[in-house]
Amino acid sequence: MDEMIELLKEKSYQIPQTLLFRYKELKLTDQDFILILYLWNSMDSSYNPKKISNDLGIPLKDVLELINSLSERGFLTLNIVKINNVRNECISLDLLYEKLAFLLLKKEKGKKEDTTLFDVCEKELGRQLAPTEIGIIRGWLETVSEETIILALKEAIYNGVTNFRYIDRILSEWSKKGIQTKEDVERNRKAFTKKKKATLENPELEGYDWLNDDREDS
Repeated sequence: MDEMIELLKEKSYQIPQTLLFRYKELKLTDQDFILILYLWNSMDSSYNPKKISNDLGIPLKDVLELINSLSERGFLTLNIVKINNVRNECISLDLLYEKLAFLLLKKEKGKKEDTTLFDVCEKELGRQLAPTEIGIIRGWLETVSEETIILALKEAIYNGVTNFRYIDRILSEWSKKGIQTKEDVERNRKAFTKKKKATLENPELEGYDWLNDDREDS
């Protein structure tokens, strides 16, 4: 009995504190959490749904559905890797690590401005930012202010577009025109409205694209 008790003590699983306390914030279900915890502590990254099913006592069908759901929501990836010249399907939790790192980053001292910006962007978009989008925003911060980024995001949403490439084009055009404040945006919008009205009155201007127009406003 004593040997069994000692064995149980040695077989403890690691539970990352951030994952334990914040998995609900990531919109993970309890079953998601259990499966991720199992994968986190697994010494073998090979994808073996039957073994997972047997170890966790979860029906194979449910395991497959859970893995597929976590993959679609960007928590894990299934990759083909060569091990001893044999192709194997392996599970990577790199995407989960990125999400947890972002949660930790939001708590770091001295990151108040970044956190505010990310929170505003997520609120405006109505969804959580992807790791790649966070990287893009960080890139914008090297050349433009938070205020300008938020204004560009709102301008894109105003035009019915939330694509980050479109927002990047807006920031590029605004940089050329010196647009940095809300007042600048309003003046630019009024100028666009004026040109749009001129388009209706003058057929030769039909098809005018303000976003790609490098001409200075008169």
